[in-house]
Amino acid sequence: MKFEKGATIRFSDRFADYLPVVFTRWEGMECYNYSPLIYAKDCENIAVTGEGTLIGNGEAWWHWKRLQQDAANRLCYAESLGIPVQDRIYGTEEDALRPSFIQPINCKNVLIEGISIKDGPQWTVHPVYCENVIIRNIHIVSCGPNTDGLNPDSCKNVLIEDSYFETGDDCIAINSGMNEDGWRVNKPCENIVIRNCEMKEGHGGLVIGSGMSGGVRNIYASHCKIGGGDRGIRLKSMRGRGGFVENVWFEHIDINDVREEAVQINMYYPYSTVVPKTAVPSDFKNITIKHITGKGAKIAVEMRGLPEHRLKDICLENIKLHAETAMVCTDVETIEIRDIEIYADVNKSTEFANINRLKVQGFSVK
Repeated sequence: MKFEKGATIRFSDRFADYLPVVFTRWEGMECYNYSPLIYAKDCENIAVTGEGTLIGNGEAWWHWKRLQQDAANRLCYAESLGIPVQDRIYGTEEDALRPSFIQPINCKNVLIEGISIKDGPQWTVHPVYCENVIIRNIHIVSCGPNTDGLNPDSCKNVLIEDSYFETGDDCIAINSGMNEDGWRVNKPCENIVIRNCEMKEGHGGLVIGSGMSGGVRNIYASHCKIGGGDRGIRLKSMRGRGGFVENVWFEHIDINDVREEAVQINMYYPYSTVVPKTAVPSDFKNITIKHITGKGAKIAVEMRGLPEHRLKDICLENIKLHAETAMVCTDVETIEIRDIEIYADVNKSTEFANINRLKVQGFSVK
């Protein structure tokens, strides 16, 4: 599928045009729902390319955010109640579960390149269970509720480069399923490279989670610019997610003018469509964040594990940031800090608590 330069494709805002329902994953849970605007299942060697613009007319769907809670509850608890996927059928205006814009599911050798995408119903580019994915030189502007830019979801071998994101939620968020349904599917998102991308606005620039119950590993991000929005680098989970995040390396990231944390790993993620039924914690370990610069954050660095399940093997190196508060670090098993320089308000500069092993080689607050 190739769109010529100057071409504009406007997708229908009639909900019935996206029926009958198709097999999909909605916020990390398998079900049958409205078809994504562009959808492919069980395909190989597929592409969406060109220099055209795709307009999703997502405004017609956005008010469903206020209507979805009952259906979201039923779907989120379906696995714990023993409801099989084939019986999780939605696709009605009463259920109000919005589809993604572009979703290849269980596909191999996927290329998405060159296109501009505007205003989808919910998540914008959402590959699920895919292998060998290249997403290159795309331009996404979608500022409605939960309109994430790009969500690799239980995918393997993904390259994301030279792209722009301006979103109403996370710009790039790596996922692998939600709670019990993520554990059942048990497909990690792994071997992901992100480079030379720009993120503007949204809740987070480079994000892992919070739907990471199938596990996330082997993630490398470099040479990206994040400006505006709530947070820059954000790894998030909560009690009840389970799963793991391991072998993560972020470097050479410039983060400016974010409203909250420039860098955050947080096991107390407070915002969830549905509250988990259990308190199963997630494993976060072997995470390196280095060569980070920027100004204008509320908090430069925040690391928050759980008292009963701490973060492990965290390395922060060569970080130079300006913020109101320098660093908050609690419930961490092992952390190494090298060459961190933060310009902050000295009256609310740092907080360290419940750390088992802390190794510091150069840390200053000015």
